[in-house]
Amino acid sequence: MKRRTDHEPGYVLHSYPYKETSLIVEAFTRRHGRLGLLARGARRPRSAIRGMLLAFHPLGLSWSGSGDLGTLRSVDWAGTHRAPAGLGLMCGFYLNELLLRLLPRDDAHEALFDIYADALGQLSRGEPQASVLRGFEKRLLSELGYAPQLEREAVSGAPIEPSRRYVYEPDRGPVATSSATSSDFVVSGQTLLDLAADEFARPETRDEARMLLRSLIGQRLHGQVLHTRSVLRELNDL
Repeated sequence: MKRRTDHEPGYVLHSYPYKETSLIVEAFTRRHGRLGLLARGARRPRSAIRGMLLAFHPLGLSWSGSGDLGTLRSVDWAGTHRAPAGLGLMCGFYLNELLLRLLPRDDAHEALFDIYADALGQLSRGEPQASVLRGFEKRLLSELGYAPQLEREAVSGAPIEPSRRYVYEPDRGPVATSSATSSDFVVSGQTLLDLAADEFARPETRDEARMLLRSLIGQRLHGQVLHTRSVLRELNDL
């Protein structure tokens, strides 16, 4: 049976040419999650949707189809939203790549959809990019079922002590250590507590939280390389 969906809130994550005049659009929608849509004729000069399939703008998407690739029928603007600019724009592409690599298709994540929209708004307003990225990475892991344990020690269940050092074991959580060795999974208790509270004023927290969350995400990527992350590292180590 052919599925038909009308005016579904969504965002374009990525698009690429298909045949001579069409596009394949990777979209993130509220009730249907990530999906692929065929936009027939979208590359023609007179196409009604040619200038609407833009990243970071809230859209109303209408499509039909019963397979892995739906057919886009129409696109509407869904409210006003200023797109990120400058470095914030690159951060937005990083968020998009995370969703493309980590979200399975046709798996609804309504809470994550709102988190993504909020993160775009923060980037558009020029809020601190590192804080926006860390908050999104943490919530993305939680939505995927890998919520970081940040407030209690994994073995004993004791509250995290700000002055102690912990090795974060991806399958268990933080384990207290007396070793002075350094790795992306070794962080201070204060960093864990700051990350739990979304508090990134402390420079050490920003550095350690970045390394920890990227390492935890790397576990889920299974060797895939994030191209936007390489660019961000070169630009500003975000």
